[in-house]
Amino acid sequence: MKLKVIKTKKEYQAALELADKLFDKKVSKSSAEGEELQVLLLLIKQYEDVHFPIPVPDPIDAIKAKMEEKGLKNKDLVGAIGTKGYVSAILNKKKPMTLEIAKIFHHKLGIPAEVLLS
Repeated sequence: MKLKVIKTKKEYQAALELADKLFDKKVSKSSAEGEELQVLLLLIKQYEDVHFPIPVPDPIDAIKAKMEEKGLKNKDLVGAIGTKGYVSAILNKKKPMTLEIAKIFHHKLGIPAEVLLS
């Protein structure tokens, strides 16, 4: 298959099928087919980014999810953020998240800045 920018659903489906075949063959990254697969995956990703965008999550929802993932409770953030009431107010969307608080969440929880600032 000659690789080119994917513009239609039909081309997208064909690209997915080719990628599946190459994966099934377990091609080496350094082989010609491996190089073709890497380029094909980039083209598929570009098409998906345009046609199936993933929305940025709500910052507070992202914080709560990351806290749950790490087994943290509101009280675990008290020292870094402020009082238990202030932490609760932020997580319940009753107080706005400041840039400084966003930086703390970014460093403490590893949440990307673009999510926290959206």
